Amino acid sequence: MKLLIILFATFILALLGTIVFHGKPDYVFSGNLGMAVFIIFTGISHFKFQKGMEMMIPDFIPAKMFWVYFTGLLEIAAGIGLMIPAIRELTAILLIIFYILVFVANINSSKKNINIFKADYTGPGMRYLYVERIPMQVILIGWTWYFGIFLH
Repeated sequence: MKLLIILFATFILALLGTIVFHGKPDYVFSGNLGMAVFIIFTGISHFKFQKGMEMMIPDFIPAKMFWVYFTGLLEIAAGIGLMIPAIRELTAILLIIFYILVFVANINSSKKNINIFKADYTGPGMRYLYVERIPMQVILIGWTWYFGIFLH
């Protein structure tokens, strides 16, 4: 949920900035900047917490560390893509698909009580999935759709 604070804080600061500098709020810019900062931050975490991220990936998927780094790079690229108007809508569509696909790793992580920061099995478990991760996933998908596709 700390990451949602980054999303909302960036959005509010960008919105206030557009009001101050342009005299009116720019919801498309602010919403996409919020998601861009959020997703770039999570992409960077793939490199900082790579072992814990690797543990999240279901056993049937080979080359786990490749996928950790690859998805981290995809997230960083998505953050950049959201800020480029010509590719924003396509980026948002692909990001929504990405959020749906990686949810499998979140389920796996919760089932195994994985703590990605410590790379061990002391994580919050299924309660986290139901109370925090699913609502966050809905917010991320809805936010990306609204600012990246609907308002675009």
